[in-house]
Amino acid sequence: MLIRFPLILLVFFSTAFLPSTLPDEKQEIARQMEKSLQDDLLTKFFPRTIDEEQGGFLSSFTYDWKLTGPQDKMIVTQARHTWTPAKAAQIYPQNPVYLKAAKHGYEFLKNTMWDKKNGGFYTWVSRDGKPRTDELKTAYGNAFGIYALAAYYQTTGDTTALNLAKEAFAWLEKHSHDPVKKGYFQHLSMEGKPVLTPSASNKEVGYKDQNSSIHLLEAFAELYTVWPDDLVRERLQEMLTLIRDTIVTDKGYLTLFLTPDWKPVSYRDSSETARKANYGLDHVSFGHDVETAYLMLEASHILGVKHDEKTIQITKKMVDHALENGWDNTVGGFYDRGYYLKGQDKIIIVHDAKNWWTQAEALNTLLLMADTYPNDQHQYMEKFKKQWDYVQKYMLDKTHGGWYDGGIDKEPDRKTAAKGHAWKACYHESRSLMNCLQRLQPDKTPPTVPANVQVKKVNNGQLLQWQKSTDNRKLLGYDIYQNGRRIGFTPLTQFTLPVTANIKSGSKYMVKAKDLAGNETSSKEVKF
Repeated sequence: MLIRFPLILLVFFSTAFLPSTLPDEKQEIARQMEKSLQDDLLTKFFPRTIDEEQGGFLSSFTYDWKLTGPQDKMIVTQARHTWTPAKAAQIYPQNPVYLKAAKHGYEFLKNTMWDKKNGGFYTWVSRDGKPRTDELKTAYGNAFGIYALAAYYQTTGDTTALNLAKEAFAWLEKHSHDPVKKGYFQHLSMEGKPVLTPSASNKEVGYKDQNSSIHLLEAFAELYTVWPDDLVRERLQEMLTLIRDTIVTDKGYLTLFLTPDWKPVSYRDSSETARKANYGLDHVSFGHDVETAYLMLEASHILGVKHDEKTIQITKKMVDHALENGWDNTVGGFYDRGYYLKGQDKIIIVHDAKNWWTQAEALNTLLLMADTYPNDQHQYMEKFKKQWDYVQKYMLDKTHGGWYDGGIDKEPDRKTAAKGHAWKACYHESRSLMNCLQRLQPDKTPPTVPANVQVKKVNNGQLLQWQKSTDNRKLLGYDIYQNGRRIGFTPLTQFTLPVTANIKSGSKYMVKAKDLAGNETSSKEVKF
């Protein structure tokens, strides 16, 4: 029997709306998570990270939240620090800090991180915004730029942000997309030419890889929710298919790196010395596996694929493989790296540390699996609860606040490691807790119907307008339909019909109000 995933995407809540009918245990976990989301993440990073002097965000902080280092700025960090407050502003609109931080981040992405000469986002700039031209551009970094811009538009309706997201997508399409073998080349020159020659200083150069692929998938899913463009949909489907059918192995884990024609990079046949020297290119990453399971289901949901049994089967296989091979049955948590030696079916753990982002992603995916397979032998709900206990005991700093960058059961010295750096924002943790909170207290009540929908002529075309809907919790915005086809999204109560909408006399328009849980209510159709 087909089991349909009740997937709810990046949806949020406020304690003011916490239902009293929740089972006591789930209600208590929700209370703990909501408090941790605010106290350990959002209020720790914002407004602390905002660089009022030079723009963008500061990223490097000591264990007790003191600034440290030169504060060079990477596109990934800047984008994640834009995406997170943009989403937080949807949950907590009464707190002006989040919208201020998101706007601040957007302006830095637009004015400093974007290469106005060649297009694409720089990978690194100095604190004062000077590009580091010795660094290649990447598909991965540009994916996060798109991801942040789409989220900022979803929150604010600022079309200049959406236009830059479209421009970044077009830049990737022109320079990074492989029209023959599909997927995207990860490393690019400043001008946008794929770099396919291996580098002595960076072993990853020249390969395609799972990490850029899964985050392109994530970015295109976010973009498609606000810009239902045919090519975006095609690339989203392409990446889902590539990851599911090519990058995921038969055992249920991701191949980390592949040649441009999608042949796995493997050192299993090499000497022990060579194998260990190249673990970075070839190992089992349990964190990426559980994260990707969620991202694939998210993409399938956004694409509107019905009865997507293949994706469902593969994602469950990935989570089960991670639990059976990378899970610490004693205290919880997923290990960092495993490896299958040549001729061996049993995996070995080659790095038993527990990095922060893996533990965060695990919460989200385990609860998703628990909701879907409540009676499965893997006991996903019990694993989820154990994982949350693990996070509280070994990941949360009860003295200074924030998450350690590694579980202190395995690495006690992480107590004094940096709370923030270029790779450690609060995106993994915030997204996970946001999703978990919605699952722990689902909302099934749709918004009120958008009323008084009208089509008006304006100087630059046609304008749709309507009266604002209300919701029992939080309204996200409105999907716009023309003749039954979705053509746009806005959080506002008006929408300028795009030139590409092929507006004709007799065209029918409909507005669907959508809340943060994805519940929708449709207006009546109006004719132009």
